[in-house]
Amino acid sequence: MTRENAWALLTEYNKDHFHLQHALTVEAVMRWFANELGYGDEADKWAVVGLLHDLDFEQFPDQHCIKEEEIMRAAGVEEDIIHATCSHGYGITVDIQPEHEMEKVLFASDELTGLIGACALVRPSKSVSDMEVKSVKKKFKTPAFAAGCSREVIQRGADMLGWELTKLMELTLQAMKDTEAELNEKVAAL
Repeated sequence: MTRENAWALLTEYNKDHFHLQHALTVEAVMRWFANELGYGDEADKWAVVGLLHDLDFEQFPDQHCIKEEEIMRAAGVEEDIIHATCSHGYGITVDIQPEHEMEKVLFASDELTGLIGACALVRPSKSVSDMEVKSVKKKFKTPAFAAGCSREVIQRGADMLGWELTKLMELTLQAMKDTEAELNEKVAAL
């Protein structure tokens, strides 16, 4: 699955700016993690998994991670990409357990990118560039803030990886900082 094919599939099922921006964010974060964790030769695959992870969410929110499996199979997407994207719904909508480190990173960082993004929106800069982990931790402890970002899922993801929550937050925030300029260009082109 090339990035171009993944984008075409994503935009066939997603039109909302917010969903496309989230897909681009998770794509960038997953590529960053692949390189950071020693999977640089698989960075394109990690990025495609990030891009496609919510393929079905806009049109089929009640069947999230269920319908995308069907859509991807029909589109000829490789089984490892299907397993990886669907596994981020483990214990929520599906019983597909994250096994590979890539899948665990997706599970852990998906909700966290949403929380960090929400944190950025309330900052004067509207950016993660000047954000510190303590700000993310503070908002994490406030359930009413970005209530749609499951703190339980974020914690479960950190646990799956064997990381302290702070480490997950530090790395995900750094990924978002390092990719913010490129992401902003892509989002502006939507």
